Amino acid sequence: MRGWSISIAQSWDVLGPFPVHAREQHFLSPSFPIDLTEHIDLDASYPSSMADGGSVGWSKASLGPDDNLAVSFPHIRWASLRATEGWAALQHHAVLRTTLTVLPPRSGPQLPSAVPNFLVELRGGSFFTLVPADIEWKQRRDFVPEWYSGNIYQVDCAPPHLVSLPTVPSAVSPTVYHLYVSGDYEIRLFGDPKEGGSEAPTLVISVNARFESPSIPIRRETSYDVAPDFVEGFAFGDALGVGLRCLSTSSWTVTALSPSHQLREAGIGLSLITHTRFVPGQTRILPIRISQSKAFDGDALSLDIQLTSGDSSETLSVRVPVTQLGPWSGTGTVAIKASYFSPDTAPIGFIALPPTDSVAPKAPSPPILALHGAGVDILKQPFWAESLPRQQRSWVILPSGRTPWGLDWHGPSADDAWGTVSALSTILETSSKWKAWVIAPGKVIIIGHSNGGQGTWYNAARHPDRVMAMIPAAGFIKAQAYVPLIHSRSAHFIDPFLRAILEISFTADDNDLFLSNLVDTPSLVLHGSADENVPTWHSRELVSVLRTWAADAIVSYREEPGQGHWYPSVFKNDQVKAFLDSVLDDERPPPRCSATFTLTAAVPAETGSLHGWRILNLVVPGRLARLTVERGDNSVSVVTCNVGCFGVDATQLDIRRLDIDGCTLAIPHVSAASTLLYFQRNSGKWTILSAAESPRAAQRSTNPYSILCSSGRLKIVISEGMDCAISIARRLANDLLTYFKLEADIVPETEVLETQGDTYAGTGNIVVIGSPGDQYIRRCLAKRRTAFTVADQENGPPVLQLRGEPLNGLSQGIMFTHPHESSPSSTMLFIVANDQSGLERAVRLFPVRTGLALADWLVIGKRADNRGASGIEKAGLWGCSWEYHSEMSWQH
Repeated sequence: MRGWSISIAQSWDVLGPFPVHAREQHFLSPSFPIDLTEHIDLDASYPSSMADGGSVGWSKASLGPDDNLAVSFPHIRWASLRATEGWAALQHHAVLRTTLTVLPPRSGPQLPSAVPNFLVELRGGSFFTLVPADIEWKQRRDFVPEWYSGNIYQVDCAPPHLVSLPTVPSAVSPTVYHLYVSGDYEIRLFGDPKEGGSEAPTLVISVNARFESPSIPIRRETSYDVAPDFVEGFAFGDALGVGLRCLSTSSWTVTALSPSHQLREAGIGLSLITHTRFVPGQTRILPIRISQSKAFDGDALSLDIQLTSGDSSETLSVRVPVTQLGPWSGTGTVAIKASYFSPDTAPIGFIALPPTDSVAPKAPSPPILALHGAGVDILKQPFWAESLPRQQRSWVILPSGRTPWGLDWHGPSADDAWGTVSALSTILETSSKWKAWVIAPGKVIIIGHSNGGQGTWYNAARHPDRVMAMIPAAGFIKAQAYVPLIHSRSAHFIDPFLRAILEISFTADDNDLFLSNLVDTPSLVLHGSADENVPTWHSRELVSVLRTWAADAIVSYREEPGQGHWYPSVFKNDQVKAFLDSVLDDERPPPRCSATFTLTAAVPAETGSLHGWRILNLVVPGRLARLTVERGDNSVSVVTCNVGCFGVDATQLDIRRLDIDGCTLAIPHVSAASTLLYFQRNSGKWTILSAAESPRAAQRSTNPYSILCSSGRLKIVISEGMDCAISIARRLANDLLTYFKLEADIVPETEVLETQGDTYAGTGNIVVIGSPGDQYIRRCLAKRRTAFTVADQENGPPVLQLRGEPLNGLSQGIMFTHPHESSPSSTMLFIVANDQSGLERAVRLFPVRTGLALADWLVIGKRADNRGASGIEKAGLWGCSWEYHSEMSWQH
């Protein structure tokens, strides 16, 4: 007997191409320029500046023998467009459509079984949705598409989406749906077609749709496992991750686990970090801590996992293979896979390359932090480790960035890079076997290639006192310089002031704005002269700007004649060796401190100190802050720009008086126990803060991207009054795991409301999804910590208000950050709407990828479907204390 099955048509309808810039599909409707609530005319044409005559219509494409769909537009004069617009002209959007047929089982006289879980995986496309093919006109007007993210990065580990069919399929005859895909060609992801010998870009996508009839509630997903290598019998890290996926129609929770008898006998202990709940369809990585009392020589860790769902319980037996390594010695030492727990409790793997000396060094040596390029999986692909120069006394650390693409070594990926340094230090420091090889505290050398080269510029400029030297290779300046935004559709409609507010979110990532921080950092900049991926001018321009800040900046530039984007000797050459030898030499001179230097910051919490000076607060959030220090023989003067508070290591001051913006302050005596001095601007005057007044932490970002850096397990709290909320939460959790390996607990609001006070919130960031009438949203906003509140209406449901103005438009979506209920180091992000259409529109703005121009708070309407960010109706940035900031706010 055949069960439920799926058939996808070979023939596809294609509409396009349309000019867009990268990430613009998150503001536009993924089906732009068509409206799926209206009749689709396959004979219609639509305006497009890419085509001769200025319009395009529907065409046909077919699946290939490998079931991939290749979409290109050979009639477009791509070479002509490129000649004037550059390769950004190749970026385009298309709508792809085919039919997906659900076939009921052949069950004979018996009634067919219930429709099983329906799973869909889209590779290469940005979004997909299903629409009933036979929907009546009246129903169509009320239909709200649920858009699911595709695996546009085509990463190997991307869980399938559990998709809700828009109508219940027939049990006796085939049911036909239309499958729509947003096909977006992005240069950064798919490359320059010239490298393949063509002028025309070709988008290649694939769709895998299937039913899954679960025989067990939870299934192993071994591709998500995280396990450290065992070196001389001991785990190189204490974090173990077990990948699991929920197949059930109800939620299951892992409540306990127990190692096998053999493991216990071998001295291995395994403990659950936290209870982990799986909603239907959710894939998660179970965090388990490893402990040992003696060496272990087995080839796997075996354990039993206990799961519960209501009154039901199950036991899942799991076996995680591990690799045993001998002691490291000499040049033949293999790379070691290590592990640690990120602040959000996720098990994260990284690679450590030991020193080549067989004898431990007399003194700890700084490690080299090596950042990989985009799409490189360092845990599965050995080429990155094999491309790096091994050091006699220094460890080389290869962080994963959490995933092969991560967040361009910003945000959670930057946190992972620095987290691996701390993790390796802990691994070595706490082991009697390895303690002699401990790394030097506080300082690193950063190197990186391509996106990792860009990440090298980024991380070195944000933490100049932690970076003793850097080698960025083939790094781009910033995303919008790599692929310019010249084909933005939004730009044709948007108020320039609104655009400025949105693009402020790029500021913290604009590497060229922070180069003042690197004038005293020894730097060797590398680039192939024939780079076909990142144009050579990026490195040339970065070096030029750096030398503009200081003509004597400690920077060397090497341009390798005839070499492309990647070449095996990029880091393995005499110049790199000489540079590393000089900065690692025990007799190297002390770090240089220029007589005059400037510290630049956009987000104080994400920018460390320069020569002991650190910016802690801004006057106006969203604007750059700069602190210029000039040292004289017996004086130090400081000139500030947009700095509200700063600190300095008093050991850097050998004077008794300090001039700040023309105001002279006496420097108090500083005790040996506390060497930090803090200065704050009050009413235009600078004062020295007492110990009691000193800031507890630097000012944090209030941009939605801050939700990705969580100090505890991320929670998604969902409305139980909106049926679509669980689907949206499940989609978000899927995206967070795919793009960042971020774990998310999906929690119904009733569970939160049952707790007393704010105790449930914990320390992790919180995403709240729902409508203004939800009790949890009302509870949070009743404290009036931002300008958003909830008001009751006499003749209608509760309404969200911004400064007393109701936000009750149809299809209107609202997204805003908010102070955490209980943790000052954490953030909440609210995604609120009055209807499903608005909620779907707002959730597409959740920052799952780099390069989204987002304000701290915004209201977006239906007009965005065809005008992009111009469809935002209100937007703004919060003030320093989460207050409404009229100068940095905009409304239609």
